Amino acid sequence: MKFACSAVALSVFAVSLGGPVVFAQDHHDNHHYVRHEEWRKGGKIEKADWNRGDHIDYRHYHLSAPPHGYEWREVDGNFVLAAVATGVIATVVAESAAH
Repeated sequence: MKFACSAVALSVFAVSLGGPVVFAQDHHDNHHYVRHEEWRKGGKIEKADWNRGDHIDYRHYHLSAPPHGYEWREVDGNFVLAAVATGVIATVVAESAAH
């Protein structure tokens, strides 16, 4: 409760100064499924998408072991297996299909 009151007071103060109110989050918000038409085997995942994705333990999600130089990432509710150096995609799995 004390934190909530402090946050409200801070936002009222910031708005009164004419500034925008921005609250930082310390985690990625990439767990909502978004279909990416360009994400397919042989396609390429953009570096920005790769960087905001979370590196995952493939065993936890019953996915195949990544080949050398590849890594599984969870991005927008998709599991993407891609080459770390180039972003070339080997596999894309919707998160709901992996459970």
